Amino acid sequence: MLKSARKQEKDDEGRMPLLDHLRELRNRLLKSVLAIGVVTIVAAFYQKEIYDFLLSPLLTSVGCEDGVVVAVDGKPCAVVKTDTLMGPFTNALKVGLMSGVLLASPVWLFQLWAFVAPGLHRSEKRYAYGFVVLGAPLFLSGGYLAYAILPQTAEIMLGFSPANVQNQIALDSYLDLLTRMVIVFGLAFELPLLLVALNLTGVVSGKRMLGWWRGMIVGLTAFAAIATPGGEPLSMLILAGPLAAFYFMATGFSLLNDKRKRRNNPDAELDDDEASKLDLTPEAVGAIEPVSTRAALPEQAGGEADGGRSHRLNGYDDIT
Repeated sequence: MLKSARKQEKDDEGRMPLLDHLRELRNRLLKSVLAIGVVTIVAAFYQKEIYDFLLSPLLTSVGCEDGVVVAVDGKPCAVVKTDTLMGPFTNALKVGLMSGVLLASPVWLFQLWAFVAPGLHRSEKRYAYGFVVLGAPLFLSGGYLAYAILPQTAEIMLGFSPANVQNQIALDSYLDLLTRMVIVFGLAFELPLLLVALNLTGVVSGKRMLGWWRGMIVGLTAFAAIATPGGEPLSMLILAGPLAAFYFMATGFSLLNDKRKRRNNPDAELDDDEASKLDLTPEAVGAIEPVSTRAALPEQAGGEADGGRSHRLNGYDDIT
C-alpha cells in the first residue's frame, strides 16, 4: 500500500503523471503520521519524566511549596493547577503529541526531502542537503534558548503580582506559552538559512545584505522585544544577540559566494536588461602571409601562348 510510486515507474528526472505525484505525496504523509503516532505512544509511557522536564524551569524559579503565597526569599511564587475535569487528559494528549512531532522530526523531514529531491538539479540537491542538515540543529537551538529563559521570564511576570495574592498558573496555558515560544525562537534561528538561500538563488546579493545591517539590527531587536514575554532587556538581548550574529555570518557567506560567482562569470550579477561590458581593446595584427605567384589553374600554365596574361595575378584575367 505504501510502495513508492517512483519505484513503479522509474524516471531519471523524477517525472511522473499527476496521479502518481498525489499517490507519492499520500504515501509520504502516511509514513510521517505513522512515525509521529508511534513516538507519541512511546512518549505516553514517559509522561512523568516529560512533565518534570517541561515544568522544571517554572517550578525551580517561582514554584510555591505547601501552599504558601510568598517564597522564602520574599519573592512571589506560583502553583500549577488544572481547573477542569478533562484538563489532565487533554494536557497529556498535548504533551504526547508535541513530543511526537519533535522527536519524530528526522523521519518526517526525510519524507519531505524524499518527495522534493527528485525534482531538483544536482547542485540544488547539494544545497538542500546542507539546509536539511543545518536546519534541524538551528531550530532545536532556538527552542532550547526559549526553554532556558523561561525561569527569568516567570520571575519578571510574577513580580507584578499584588501582595498576599496566590498565583495559580493553569497547566494548559503554560504549555501553550512554552510551545509558542519554542516555535517562534526555533523559526527565528532559521534566519541565516533563509538569507543564504536567497543569495544562492540570486535574489539578494551579499553587498545589498551588508547595506541593510542598520535596519536589520533594529528589526531584530524589535522582534526580540515582542517575542520575549517578559519584555525585560536581558531576555531580549539573549535572543537579539544570536540573531544578529547569524545575520552577519550569512552576510559574510553571501559576500564570499558573490566573489566566487564573479570570478567564474563576470556577468553573473547583471540584470536581465543590463548590458555586459565589452572588451574593445585592439589586438595586434599578425605577420602578413606571402601570396604565391604560381599558377593556380591549368589554364594559367599556358606560358606565352596568350601573351603571358594568364600569369597576371593582380589583373582581372587571373583565377577570378
